[in-house]
Amino acid sequence: MRNIKIVLQYDGSRYDGWQKQGNTDNTVQGKLEAVLERMCGRPVEVHGAGRTDRGVHAEGQTANFQVPEHFSPEGVRDYLNEYLPEDIAVTWAGEAEGRFHSRLNATGKLYRYRIWTGRKKPVFERKYLYGLGHGLDCGAMKKAASLLTGTRDFKSFCGNKKMKKSTVRTLFSIEIREKGEEIEMDFYGDGFLYHMVRILTGTLIEVGEGKRSAESMTEILRAGDRRAAGCTAPPEGLCLVRVDYDRKQERKG
Repeated sequence: MRNIKIVLQYDGSRYDGWQKQGNTDNTVQGKLEAVLERMCGRPVEVHGAGRTDRGVHAEGQTANFQVPEHFSPEGVRDYLNEYLPEDIAVTWAGEAEGRFHSRLNATGKLYRYRIWTGRKKPVFERKYLYGLGHGLDCGAMKKAASLLTGTRDFKSFCGNKKMKKSTVRTLFSIEIREKGEEIEMDFYGDGFLYHMVRILTGTLIEVGEGKRSAESMTEILRAGDRRAAGCTAPPEGLCLVRVDYDRKQERKG
């Protein structure tokens, strides 16, 4: 069997998230597995690096799966692109070492959140921006962001109230850029909890609106309570940009 690693992009607007679920077959993972089952003549389990939520997009999602030896990475890529919907595309495919796992072996993930501060979103970008409709104090937001980076317990920024595993993660950086009427926020870390990026974004927006102080981030982290943090920002502004790995694990040989 070959362990195939792929990089793909998708517009998440019409999907119920990445992860296959019992109550819907309209997921990105489900679409991939359906095409691979058709190709291989048997079920194929796809492992994704990031379990993006309903409505969240990806420029550089990574996934891996096992196929029989006679399928080449290029052949798999071409078959997937022929039969996948137009809003899902495989941009790269290769063979990974046998024990490579796209989620468990990831060393870093970059998510980008885009906010439109103008009164009306640009027509052709409307599905990929959160239309906030007013300006923000980016200086205060950057100050707050600096208090959130590092290895910390992000329980207050986890949307899963029943989370039993560790909520400690390392957030390497948060970059906030103003580009005219758009604000881009890049979150780079070793892993993210359920809704974590969207809750971080919602909380930083509240700082930018003057509803919270930058210094309150320390108190929110210490609280360990979802109710202490801000709102969950809408999904459409979020995109998984890139997943990083130790190069030794990426390919055979």
